[in-house]
Amino acid sequence: MPSLSKQTFVSPEDVVAEKIVVRKDSPRGVHFRRAGPREKVYFKSEEVRACVVTCGGLCPGINTVIREIVCGLNYMYGVDDILGIEGGYRGFYSKNTSQLTPKVVNDIHKRGGTFLRTSRGGHDTQKIVDNIQDRGINQVYIIGGDGTQKGAALIYQEVEKRGLQVAVAGIPKTIDNDIAVIDKSFGFDTAVEEAQRAINAAHVEVESVENGVGVVKLMGRYSGFIAMFATLASRDVDCCLIPESPFYLEGKGGLFEFVEQRLKENGHVVIVLAEGAGQEYVAQSMHTVDGRDASGNRLLLDVGLWLSQQIKDHFTKVQKMAINMKYIDPTYMIRAIPSNASDNIYCTLLAQSAVHGAMAGYTGFTVGPVNSRHAYIPISRVTETQNIVKLTDRMWARLLASTNQPSFLNSDEVMLGKVDRAIIEQINNRKITSI
Repeated sequence: MPSLSKQTFVSPEDVVAEKIVVRKDSPRGVHFRRAGPREKVYFKSEEVRACVVTCGGLCPGINTVIREIVCGLNYMYGVDDILGIEGGYRGFYSKNTSQLTPKVVNDIHKRGGTFLRTSRGGHDTQKIVDNIQDRGINQVYIIGGDGTQKGAALIYQEVEKRGLQVAVAGIPKTIDNDIAVIDKSFGFDTAVEEAQRAINAAHVEVESVENGVGVVKLMGRYSGFIAMFATLASRDVDCCLIPESPFYLEGKGGLFEFVEQRLKENGHVVIVLAEGAGQEYVAQSMHTVDGRDASGNRLLLDVGLWLSQQIKDHFTKVQKMAINMKYIDPTYMIRAIPSNASDNIYCTLLAQSAVHGAMAGYTGFTVGPVNSRHAYIPISRVTETQNIVKLTDRMWARLLASTNQPSFLNSDEVMLGKVDRAIIEQINNRKITSI
């Protein structure tokens, strides 16, 4: 390992705490192995046959991860035999493979999408593990989201059952930032940055006309992180609607009332909407059945078009007020761009951590930052639950303070105002004590 100096080795005893803010007398909680190069490696370089596969939807940074797995294996450990499995899980048994070398992947990080192509579904555990066995593959790197990682867990279980000496490493990919345990998923920063352009375009449009209403739809099937962070970063947004926070249109405290108030105050309004928000309303109005895609994800109805139409109808027919509606859906444009500087660095860390873990003989793990320290997490831990925006957390309270939008919560529900008042009271009642 020419590029690793002894000082950089991570001790097998090093762990990362899942929770760093704990009460004085509480138990130590869950800890994960710290990621990084080990002094003792399990695999001999010349005996490694690795493969890389990408599954699910597109996300900025996938190509950087592919590149750094290949370069990491080759430059740090001298591994030459690396296969690219093409077209997602199906590629394992469709015999679609290519040989990956640092030269082949040299500049792929400058492109969006995935160099190895992708697909949804196609997961057949028996066929995939048969193929891993037949080809003599002993390291499998799987880049994908929640469904993909569940598939990776099944591959790991089957590999264990058959007693194969194969390291299975997952690299969590979801633009929505909805993977549990890890701080944030790659591509998220880039998505938030690119979303600014759409929000800015909507703002320019609605400022230039009378009673301009701009609706921008962003990604976020079950989690509203992109919409929340893009709104906080932008400062041009009047209202942010996410799947975690139910909203209503009519009546006191409803969206129509808020839009009318902002139009009277400013002459324009910008609404940011996560794609998974308000799905129950759209389904009711369209009388549709719950459909699923090949990955098992719920097929979403276009809440952006629906909301735009609802607002238009309300102001034209009920309020007898002419409005200029502008609807922008940049979701596929955001997914398809290359990653920005911070995501590129993050993807490099993820890929190198995965390589170090597999070479050390760890398996059935996924890699990611936990409280800013990269760690190896059992795949089952990241697929147990989905990461969602907690309405009682400070970040959502910050957003409400920034936009001054309604919370759309009834008085018998958890009022964020109460949460904030309780925190303020606690602070006010504290005495200054030395630490």
